[in-house]
Amino acid sequence: MEDRRAQRIKTSPDPFEPFCLSQGFRIGDLIVLSGQAAMTDEGGIVGIGDFDAQAEQVFRNIERLLATAGASLADVVKVTIFLTDMQYFPKVVDLRRKWFTAPYPADSIVEVRALALPELMIEIEATAIAGVRKID
Repeated sequence: MEDRRAQRIKTSPDPFEPFCLSQGFRIGDLIVLSGQAAMTDEGGIVGIGDFDAQAEQVFRNIERLLATAGASLADVVKVTIFLTDMQYFPKVVDLRRKWFTAPYPADSIVEVRALALPELMIEIEATAIAGVRKID
C-alpha cells in the first residue's frame, strides 16, 4: 500500500513558525512549498528596497527547502510568482534563465498590492516532483 502521509519540510530555525504555517510538505514524490520571500532563517528581511537581492534570497530559500526534501530546482514543475510591481517582469524572465533549465516550469505571475511584510517585493510558491525527468 502506498504511503500517503504528508511529511513536513522544515529548516531550523524555521522563520515561518511565528506565522503558524508550514514551509512545505512532501507527499510521496510531490513537494509543495509555501511562498518563499527574501527572509533569512531567523526571519530578517534581505535587501530592503533591492529587488535583485530579494530575488536571489527567494531562490536560495527555495533551493534549500527543496534540498531538505530531497529534491532540487531541476525538479520544479510549477511556480507562482507574486510581485509588488510588474516593472520587474523582465528581471523575472532573467531569473528563470539563471535558476531553471529548459523545459522551464509552468508559471503564473501576479502583481499584488502587498505581501506579508511591507518591505517584501517578491514571493514565489513552488511545486516539484522529486526525481522528475522533464522532457520537451
